[in-house]
Amino acid sequence: MLEVKNATYTVEEEGETTTILRDINLTLEDGKFYVITGPNGGGKSSLAKIIMGIYPVTSGKILFNGKDITTSDVTERARMGIGFAFQQPPRFKGITVGELLYLSAGESKRGRGCNFLFDVGLCPKSYIDREVSSSLSGGELKRIEIATLMNRKLDIAIFDEPEAGIDLWSFSKLTETFRRMHERSKTTIVIISHQERIMEMADEIILVADGQIQQKGDKDIILPNIYRDCNYTKNCLERIENVDR
Repeated sequence: MLEVKNATYTVEEEGETTTILRDINLTLEDGKFYVITGPNGGGKSSLAKIIMGIYPVTSGKILFNGKDITTSDVTERARMGIGFAFQQPPRFKGITVGELLYLSAGESKRGRGCNFLFDVGLCPKSYIDREVSSSLSGGELKRIEIATLMNRKLDIAIFDEPEAGIDLWSFSKLTETFRRMHERSKTTIVIISHQERIMEMADEIILVADGQIQQKGDKDIILPNIYRDCNYTKNCLERIENVDR
């Protein structure tokens, strides 16, 4: 379905060029559940954003259903069926939650938005008429944005750390919603996450570090490697209690 070929993404700041992603090669297949994980600053979100078209690749190509979309912008890719939920969702003053859900839906799904609010742990009656503004907490905005993405008919749905700012009860409902979404639809799901419960649901895990894909494959193969390499008892300095302040 989607191919990233030899993609590199660089930025220039104060006359210096920094490489964020280097020679990325990635194929996302129809209907699969992928989790992108790795250390902070390793390039996970940047990889998701070049797929969505938020960041332009400096070199390389991106193909979607055989079509070259390298130069297509965010709006064009959204119309093609690629959706993105931000780690820090935008606010829309003057628009209610119900209106946002209505606008996000295709004709075949209008009227179903309330179901998705419930699925992400929000009572539809309490939220449908509320404004998508500063009156909502970051966690509430996150769940509303996820609901709008689920309300669309997408080929690829990308979620950037959907668990951020969400309480434990809502997180439990959210993971179950992702599970049902994977079972019932043909949407390719891509989630950026460090959460073990989310990684355990994946078909494949993509480990990104130092701007490159370090590993990609079946979760049963990749997860043990991640757990082994992320042993926080290794290389840990002993706490020194008596030091000069």
